[in-house]
Amino acid sequence: MAYELTETKKAGIGLIGFGLFFTFLGIVLFFDRGLLALGNIFSLAGVAILLGWRSTWALFTNRANYKGTASFLLGLFFIFVRWPIIGIILEIYGFVFLFSGFWSSIKMFLYHIPVVGWVIQFICLNDSGVNNFSCPDFQSRIGYPQGLIRDKQNCDEGSNDKSHILKMGKPRKNKYQ
Repeated sequence: MAYELTETKKAGIGLIGFGLFFTFLGIVLFFDRGLLALGNIFSLAGVAILLGWRSTWALFTNRANYKGTASFLLGLFFIFVRWPIIGIILEIYGFVFLFSGFWSSIKMFLYHIPVVGWVIQFICLNDSGVNNFSCPDFQSRIGYPQGLIRDKQNCDEGSNDKSHILKMGKPRKNKYQ
């Protein structure tokens, strides 16, 4: 099963959680350099443990991800030289660019969490049952890179392609039927 959690993956997710917690705490405490650096270390270690060392190396050294890798590492450097605001902005940009290919996997993982999945499903589906995450206008609003935005035809309600409709549970009834 693709979403099976082994003990190693649980440890990686835990380290990523600690990394996000310390990064959030560092931002709340007026960009505390030590907490931000600790959050970065935990996050990078968690990603390496979750994906594996070779996959992490391949992710950061992939030619298509050079822009994200450079901005993430430059942001890490700026945090260490006491420019945390610029560093966090660059790191967020690099993180979004590096992990943009994983958004569909992250979305499906979040859908399978009992309460979180129901909330996301309620928020992300419009009245016709179309998943708003797959629509180009939604993707452009949240800042997806242009190459990853899906075709507009997948968002049209009259389209015969139903790959964009969420496959969990019973389909939502349209209130106009």
